[in-house]
Amino acid sequence: MPLYEYRCEACGRAEEKLESMSAPETHACPACGRANGMQRQVSVAGFTLAGGGWYKSAAAEPAMSAPEAPKSGHGCAAGGCGCPLAG
Repeated sequence: MPLYEYRCEACGRAEEKLESMSAPETHACPACGRANGMQRQVSVAGFTLAGGGWYKSAAAEPAMSAPEAPKSGHGCAAGGCGCPLAG
């Protein structure tokens, strides 16, 4: 469930509420009692993404690994098959 921020238009009281996404955008102010005084505010997202990837630098970083050495007993040592493991 998202955490929403509300502010009363009449008295200025602010509050945060953990509510479902279908919750109404207004409710009564607990401080001054004004009906529908508490208005939902626009705020920042409450989550962060962790790890590497596209969102970190707008593109995935290419893998920098050394080419794999041919494995013995692979069976395509002649190289005609196009296998990257062929010697």
